[in-house]
Amino acid sequence: MNGTTVVTDPEDSRLADFRRMNDQAARREMEGDVFFLSEGWVSIDHLIDTGHGFRSVLLSPSRVKRFLPYMERPELEGVPVFVAEGDVMNQIVGFDLPRGVVMSAFRQPLVSLAELARTSKRLIVLEALNDNENVGAIARAARAFGIDGLVLSPTCTDPYYRRTVRVSMGEILHLRVARVAASEWPDAIGRLHDAGFETWAMTPASDAVDLWSMDPPEHLAIVLGAEGPGLTPGVLDRATTCVRIPISDAVDSLNVGHAAAIVLGAISRTGPAGSA
Repeated sequence: MNGTTVVTDPEDSRLADFRRMNDQAARREMEGDVFFLSEGWVSIDHLIDTGHGFRSVLLSPSRVKRFLPYMERPELEGVPVFVAEGDVMNQIVGFDLPRGVVMSAFRQPLVSLAELARTSKRLIVLEALNDNENVGAIARAARAFGIDGLVLSPTCTDPYYRRTVRVSMGEILHLRVARVAASEWPDAIGRLHDAGFETWAMTPASDAVDLWSMDPPEHLAIVLGAEGPGLTPGVLDRATTCVRIPISDAVDSLNVGHAAAIVLGAISRTGPAGSA
């Protein structure tokens, strides 16, 4: 089919990139720092725009016609494109994949914290977020409000995990990401201060400063923790300011993805910060 390869054996070794897609631990071991998976039509354009080279593509037969124009692009030259019927595809990936479009692509190296701080004005710092969908939602909001990059604590989820990329609508592929080593956390907050940043630690604590009263500085990092435990004392103690979103007393807290979007909208009121 126009340069595609039909596969009928779910154990075909050429399909190794696409196996056990719902097993996060297995995927991390399989992918390492080499490749990742991305689903859907929107992701294809993001992969091309961000220069993430393709390794291979897996399609259901009903998706081939729409995919053919991509095969004429130089970015797809020589990339294997496999086509599998639904039952075969489900056996390959380990579950029903209704989208029927999934790409394996090469990861790009993460940047250093020093480089990110030197070249940015607006950052998001995430501590111990393990919910892939929350990280994806935050990345999408970050792109929408002109954030320059993400700083991840050592225990944050993989920014290239399939669900993270999907929920971000591919926007996380455009963001520069730095992961801090365990030996440097939470002292990395101080390194941001040394680089001229103020840090706002988001917390529902009643003694935190009301977000609406804050005037965002030129260089600002918004620090967010996992739902439930929130930010650790070490981060709260090091932050420039503890900040809360004023909400009804009847509600304990907001979803961290929603909270991130509110905060980013608030600090963008004076216009996009842009890159340094």
